[in-house]
Amino acid sequence: MEIIVLGAGCAACNKVYSAVKKVVAETGINATLHKEENIMKILEYNLIAPPAVVVDGVVKLQGTIPSEPEIKKALGIN
Repeated sequence: MEIIVLGAGCAACNKVYSAVKKVVAETGINATLHKEENIMKILEYNLIAPPAVVVDGVVKLQGTIPSEPEIKKALGIN
């Protein structure tokens, strides 16, 4: 699974990245995680509002700092 956190490096974007990283580490899922801060690449996803979480090329969360249960749901973890 490929997970990308989209955002220009703001505090909210950093919080989302940290939260997703924590969920990935705690659950032990097989995933690559990285942060995309390049505005031109972020625009390719047609976001309404960053920060956003993209899972395998699909925007799953955007515009908020999601809770751990919301992150798990977006990643398909029950």
